[in-house]
Amino acid sequence: MLRRFLILLLLSISSFSLLAKNDSIVMEKKHEPQKATLYSAVLPGLGQAYNKKYWKVPIVYAGIGTIAYFIDMNHDGYRDYRQAYDYKTGINTDVSDEVISIANRYSNENLITIRDYYRRNVELSWIIMALWYGLNIIDATVDAHFFEYDIGDDLSLKVEPMIQSDYAYWETGMGYGKSCGVSLKLKF
Repeated sequence: MLRRFLILLLLSISSFSLLAKNDSIVMEKKHEPQKATLYSAVLPGLGQAYNKKYWKVPIVYAGIGTIAYFIDMNHDGYRDYRQAYDYKTGINTDVSDEVISIANRYSNENLITIRDYYRRNVELSWIIMALWYGLNIIDATVDAHFFEYDIGDDLSLKVEPMIQSDYAYWETGMGYGKSCGVSLKLKF
């Protein structure tokens, strides 16, 4: 009697584990490109992590850090030359010694030119930052679309030069000719 109970218990546990495995296969979620897009839009690099492309996350942040450095550097230059111009024209006399030194080195026209140069670079750096942010989102979305795409070892593309003899009609009549080209052979 105990033996039958143990066998029945063992069979029920094994059948329950088989059902649980089948349910997990059915319940398995598909990789969603919308999630990768949203994650990457909320926090740059998170979409790449969702796609399991962890090596791309440092690249995303290196780009953001580099662009942020140029934004800060150009902003500092813009601020210094704007204050130097304001000091030289008498608009603002409460400035640092560095700004006074800059104001004494350049004429008003040069200060305006250099100030505008830095302002343009700040604006350009912000545009590049927006493009980098957008590229981060696009990369995560495209990677998510190709996440389940299987590229097997038997996929190959063979590119070969080709010379073909043709029987062609020329303006002067019928004739033979040769044509050159490239042959592409895709094997999958």
